[in-house]
Amino acid sequence: MTEQKVRWGIVGPGGIAAQFAKDLPLVAGAELAAVGSRSRETAVAFAERNGFARAHGSYADLAADPDVDVVYIATPHAQHFDAALLCIEAGKAVLVEKPITLDLASAARLVQAAHAHDVFLMEAMWMRFNPAVRKIHELVEEGAIGWVSAIHADFGLAGPFPPEHRLRNPALGGGALLDLGVYPINLAHLFLGSPAAVRSWAHLTPEGVDENTGVLLGWQPGAVAALTCSINGESRTAASITGTEGRIDLPPNFFVPREFTLTRSGKAPETYHFPFEGNGYQFEAAEVQRCILAGELESPLMPHATTFEIMGLLDTIREEIGVTY
Repeated sequence: MTEQKVRWGIVGPGGIAAQFAKDLPLVAGAELAAVGSRSRETAVAFAERNGFARAHGSYADLAADPDVDVVYIATPHAQHFDAALLCIEAGKAVLVEKPITLDLASAARLVQAAHAHDVFLMEAMWMRFNPAVRKIHELVEEGAIGWVSAIHADFGLAGPFPPEHRLRNPALGGGALLDLGVYPINLAHLFLGSPAAVRSWAHLTPEGVDENTGVLLGWQPGAVAALTCSINGESRTAASITGTEGRIDLPPNFFVPREFTLTRSGKAPETYHFPFEGNGYQFEAAEVQRCILAGELESPLMPHATTFEIMGLLDTIREEIGVTY
């Protein structure tokens, strides 16, 4: 690896990997090195479509590629742990799509392995790296809306999804919570940290995964978050952060915003615009490269401790709503 170039590999060449791959050329120094799939034909087709130099017919071959510096894991949730561990043990830096694993215990094992092999590891919660979200965090830290008292966020897809769909398959970590609920939960955590109280309810599919879920979080000395996620109804997918002196509203698709509105008490609303090219994955990729080139093993924007707190919260919610994998 040179000082300028970071050579990327992708494991799991599906839809989200294609979006990520299209954004990599927007990152200075990113080199599209290799793709790994369980099918060589799939890997070759993905590499040709997206401009990768090499294609591998197994995850192991990709992990063993000496000309790959960092691997983006884009498999279904249930396959994250094995694929990430394979790459970590091969000495690769790893970016794992959210949620990093199915539970906190598995996440802890991955971080332990990364420490043992002295390699970078990060969960790919791209929302936290979005420029608009970073600006909102800055404004809140500066006291622009006073003390944060409430957060509201929703993420619902219309469906209906057939029983064999990955979103309804418990073997793949299906359900609304891990796929969609991670965004409202991460938003609340970003501004309020770990809650003191958790209350949740969900309706489950016949397969046993959650299809309509509500979560109420509470913090001392009194902040609350009301969060919902579903795979049986298209919600507005918007969010608001309310404080004692104002409010910040994020528009639909709040997890990848290009603008937001700040309303301070007694003042006219102010809209902040953050236009950008691509899908929005380039910002987390740029942070990964910065960390790798600086010799850092985790990002201060998505540290391992944050991943642990989020995964622990997801475990608590799953226990309350009765979902197991």
